[in-house]
Amino acid sequence: MSHSHDHSHGDHTHHHHEVEPVEGSWLDPEDDRPSSVERRKFLAGLGIAAGAVGAVGVASAAGTGTAHAHEPVNPWGGGDRWYAGDHHIHTQYSDDGQYTIAQQVKKAHEFGLDWVVITDHGGPAHQKFSIDQVTPDIEKVRRAQRDVLVYQGLEWNIPGAEHATVFLPPGKNTVDILKAFELSYDGRVANNTEPLALAALRYLEAQVLSGRTEIALMFANHPSRRGVDSPHELRGWRDAAPGVAVGMEGAPGHQAAGIPKSAGGPGRARGYYDTAAPSAEAFPGYPPESYRTHGGFDWMTAKVGGMWDALLAEGRPWWITANSDVHQVFNDTFTQGKQDYNTTGSKGAPIDSGVKQTNYGDFFPGQYGANIVGARSKSYVDIMRAMQAGKLLTVHGRLIDGLELRVRSRDDLRGVTLGGRTFVRRGGDVEVTIEIDRASGPNFAGLKPVLAKVDLISGPVTGPSTDRDAFLAPETVVTKTFEVPRSGKIRFSHTFKNVDRSFYLRLRGSDGKRLTSSGDPMIDELANSDPWQDLWFYANPVFVDVI
Repeated sequence: MSHSHDHSHGDHTHHHHEVEPVEGSWLDPEDDRPSSVERRKFLAGLGIAAGAVGAVGVASAAGTGTAHAHEPVNPWGGGDRWYAGDHHIHTQYSDDGQYTIAQQVKKAHEFGLDWVVITDHGGPAHQKFSIDQVTPDIEKVRRAQRDVLVYQGLEWNIPGAEHATVFLPPGKNTVDILKAFELSYDGRVANNTEPLALAALRYLEAQVLSGRTEIALMFANHPSRRGVDSPHELRGWRDAAPGVAVGMEGAPGHQAAGIPKSAGGPGRARGYYDTAAPSAEAFPGYPPESYRTHGGFDWMTAKVGGMWDALLAEGRPWWITANSDVHQVFNDTFTQGKQDYNTTGSKGAPIDSGVKQTNYGDFFPGQYGANIVGARSKSYVDIMRAMQAGKLLTVHGRLIDGLELRVRSRDDLRGVTLGGRTFVRRGGDVEVTIEIDRASGPNFAGLKPVLAKVDLISGPVTGPSTDRDAFLAPETVVTKTFEVPRSGKIRFSHTFKNVDRSFYLRLRGSDGKRLTSSGDPMIDELANSDPWQDLWFYANPVFVDVI
């Protein structure tokens, strides 16, 4: 993987593409780019209508993370290209947002992103007024900014829990599905009970199974911020619709919020994780440190043997992401428009005050963090399929420019990569090779990051827990820490010998500036956490089945 997001890792195989002739994509007859014209000619020669391309139904094995008959999932070197994006972006159509969709997409392009998801808050005004304004704005931006894929989505108020990104690829039914979903299943519009969340996810799954949309995805946002995403809810979402509910934010947005006031910042907490005390709705088992970020990442992800590992130890494919959650950007001069949101569904155009707003806690999409997704092509459905399959790396502050992970055994010589599943005969060895590209230039703070160490984390897959509220995986450990040489190629390897239990592994890396004595990320200090001085990357796991 490299941040030059459009280079090849071998030959491409078959592709899945949009069901509808989406404006701004190669299926659009008005798209006169040579590659698009040639694709349409090729399909015409086969007698295939563009709208019929890749009309697939149920999530594949790669989507559910299940290897059938010992077939590897996410094989290494599969001809993927890598695309950076952000699935949590607010605009003037959120009551606490301000930017236009065009402004957000322009900034995303400026900061190197290939795809974005517009996720304004669900709620009565959004459901009644906003969606019908968001849709034409997105269509205009797709025509004007063809270098960035723009998904239409929603920040769903999960009934009985926190927020989540829900999004679909463009299609003739996309807006109708989102409208019906919000009306019937949003916690601020309908009732706010846990069973409704499960029904909502099954509704989205039904839209895929019926062919109304090719794919739909849900990622839980800032899961530890208020402590209301209980362990049994996370398990329940995944179980209810495993091809839809596929992960959570490993790192929240609002990363600039922890910049101290002495440095001209907001003086809050990274991610706005500054809850004074758990609410009555919070899960009572979570410890106090779960309400803070750790090296900018959510406690569920950052704690080795914590909630994320508890899910992985059950063999549940559950992926992490990192996003901007952008509402109002630190040091920007724009402020909210004056339009009444409750009666119009929009704050109106933002106002340029001419004064830097130092109390804002956000970065623009791609300015600080990004999700790097390995997809067959830069199409709406292919990128979603890759996210569904966990072929995804999260990076803060351009800590690295690329990562290649290969996990293999004698029984699968080719091996698999991020989000993959491979196998080994009992007593065999599993080889892990890691190649990393250093940051080749400065990040958007003007600093050139230096990777200091990489942790290889692993734990046994023990099967479903009898306690649906379990949030620890005590056997998961840092198997090996690799110190990064000051110069030269970064390449590490490790062999798991005489493997007799199914297990999973995952990677994380740090600039080494703020570590505990055991090498873990430190709890971010309230009102004193410069995000640029504490950088991490996290990669999604690989599962190894013993046969």
